[in-house]
Amino acid sequence: MTNQTATTRGDRSAAPPRAHGYAPRTYRLALPYPRPPLTANQRHHWARRAHLIAEIRHTTATLARATGIPPLGRCAVRLIWTVTDRRRRDADNLVPTLKACADGLVDARVVADDTPDLMVKHMPEITHGHRAGLALVVEPLGGT
Repeated sequence: MTNQTATTRGDRSAAPPRAHGYAPRTYRLALPYPRPPLTANQRHHWARRAHLIAEIRHTTATLARATGIPPLGRCAVRLIWTVTDRRRRDADNLVPTLKACADGLVDARVVADDTPDLMVKHMPEITHGHRAGLALVVEPLGGT
């Protein structure tokens, strides 16, 4: 059973073939937070802030490895926060959480660095749904 699980996790045969390999796949990481753990409006003590950043980085790196995201030359990332009510929210506030997630992808060796030439960070999105939560979408980009 263990061998079967390991084989299934690494299997890329479900992706449609391309001229030189497989078509890029978009990865969606469901982060275990109902709301952003770090926002621009928070005024945490430096030690508390550092702890939150380390936790987000570790969680993102662990999820990226578990999902099986291969090393990518370049990628685009997008943070999506699903909320359950219609209160007004500012998407700019989510940028500190997005930055920590991007660092987590670097920690997982998905990309070499989170500089703009290797990682495009889109503005975070806020959507409405029945279940609150955060998701990080990682999309491979062409080129190296």
